[in-house]
Amino acid sequence: MAYKIGLIGSEEVVKGFRALGVEVFSASDTQDAKDALAEILNRDDLGVLFITEDLAADLGESLQVFKNRTLPAICVIPSHTGSTGEGIKNLKKIVEQAVGSDILKD
Repeated sequence: MAYKIGLIGSEEVVKGFRALGVEVFSASDTQDAKDALAEILNRDDLGVLFITEDLAADLGESLQVFKNRTLPAICVIPSHTGSTGEGIKNLKKIVEQAVGSDILKD
Protein backbone atom coordinates (compact mmCIF):
# COMPACT_ATOMS: atom_id res chain seq x y z
CA MET A 1 0.00 0.00 0.00
CA ALA A 2 1.26 3.46 -0.86
CA TYR A 3 0.80 5.83 2.04
CA LYS A 4 -0.10 9.49 1.72
CA ILE A 5 1.42 12.48 3.46
CA GLY A 6 -0.89 14.76 5.43
CA LEU A 7 -0.57 18.25 6.89
CA ILE A 8 -2.62 20.11 9.47
CA GLY A 9 -2.01 23.86 9.40
CA SER A 10 -3.41 27.27 8.65
CA GLU A 11 -4.62 28.08 5.15
CA GLU A 12 -1.44 30.06 4.53
CA VAL A 13 0.68 26.99 5.27
CA VAL A 14 -1.39 24.36 3.47
CA LYS A 15 -1.65 26.23 0.15
CA GLY A 16 1.82 25.28 -1.06
CA PHE A 17 1.61 21.72 0.20
CA ARG A 18 -1.72 21.18 -1.54
CA ALA A 19 -0.02 21.99 -4.85
CA LEU A 20 2.54 19.25 -4.12
CA GLY A 21 -0.14 16.60 -3.68
CA VAL A 22 -0.06 16.50 0.12
CA GLU A 23 -3.44 15.81 1.72
CA VAL A 24 -4.13 18.98 3.66
CA PHE A 25 -6.40 19.74 6.58
CA SER A 26 -6.85 23.47 6.98
CA ALA A 27 -7.21 24.53 10.60
CA SER A 28 -7.73 28.10 11.72
CA ASP A 29 -7.78 27.19 15.42
CA THR A 30 -7.26 24.35 17.90
CA GLN A 31 -10.80 23.01 17.49
CA ASP A 32 -10.37 22.71 13.71
CA ALA A 33 -7.12 20.81 14.31
CA LYS A 34 -8.82 18.48 16.82
CA ASP A 35 -11.57 17.80 14.28
CA ALA A 36 -8.96 16.98 11.66
CA LEU A 37 -7.20 14.59 14.06
CA ALA A 38 -10.50 12.86 14.79
CA GLU A 39 -11.02 12.37 11.06
CA ILE A 40 -7.45 11.09 10.59
CA LEU A 41 -7.85 8.65 13.49
CA ASN A 42 -10.37 6.69 11.39
CA ARG A 43 -8.07 6.45 8.37
CA ASP A 44 -5.29 4.05 7.56
CA ASP A 45 -3.86 5.63 4.41
CA LEU A 46 -1.61 8.31 5.96
CA GLY A 47 2.02 7.40 6.61
CA VAL A 48 3.22 10.79 7.85
CA LEU A 49 1.27 13.66 9.33
CA PHE A 50 2.86 17.09 9.66
CA ILE A 51 1.32 19.53 12.15
CA THR A 52 2.42 23.13 12.54
CA GLU A 53 3.92 24.05 15.90
CA ASP A 54 1.34 26.72 16.67
CA LEU A 55 -1.45 24.14 16.52
CA ALA A 56 0.45 21.20 18.01
CA ALA A 57 1.21 23.14 21.19
CA ASP A 58 -2.49 23.08 22.14
CA LEU A 59 -3.30 19.52 21.00
CA GLY A 60 -1.76 17.63 23.94
CA GLU A 61 -4.28 14.87 24.67
CA SER A 62 -5.55 14.72 21.10
CA LEU A 63 -2.04 13.84 19.93
CA GLN A 64 -1.52 11.29 22.73
CA VAL A 65 -4.00 8.98 20.99
CA PHE A 66 -1.49 8.57 18.16
CA LYS A 67 1.46 7.67 20.44
CA ASN A 68 0.59 3.96 20.49
CA ARG A 69 -0.12 3.79 16.77
CA THR A 70 2.45 2.89 14.18
CA LEU A 71 0.99 5.21 11.55
CA PRO A 72 0.83 8.02 10.88
CA ALA A 73 4.17 9.24 12.15
CA ILE A 74 3.55 12.70 13.64
CA CYS A 75 6.07 15.43 12.78
CA VAL A 76 5.77 18.93 14.19
CA ILE A 77 7.02 21.68 11.86
CA PRO A 78 7.25 25.49 12.11
CA SER A 79 4.38 27.52 10.71
CA HIS A 80 4.64 30.41 8.29
CA THR A 81 5.11 32.74 11.27
CA GLY A 82 8.29 30.99 12.43
CA SER A 83 9.33 28.44 14.99
CA THR A 84 8.06 28.33 18.56
CA GLY A 85 10.55 25.62 19.57
CA GLU A 86 7.79 23.02 20.00
CA GLY A 87 9.06 20.91 17.09
CA ILE A 88 12.61 20.57 18.39
CA LYS A 89 11.29 19.91 21.91
CA ASN A 90 9.18 17.07 20.56
CA LEU A 91 12.09 15.70 18.51
CA LYS A 92 14.39 15.79 21.55
CA LYS A 93 11.85 13.81 23.55
CA ILE A 94 11.54 11.15 20.83
CA VAL A 95 15.33 10.84 20.42
CA GLU A 96 15.83 10.61 24.19
CA GLN A 97 13.29 7.79 24.42
CA ALA A 98 14.90 5.93 21.53
CA VAL A 99 18.55 6.43 22.51
CA GLY A 100 18.27 6.67 26.27
CA SER A 101 19.92 10.06 26.67
CA ASP A 102 19.62 13.61 25.35
CA ILE A 103 22.06 13.71 22.42
CA LEU A 104 20.52 16.93 21.05
CA LYS A 105 21.55 19.15 23.97
CA ASP A 106 21.48 22.91 23.44
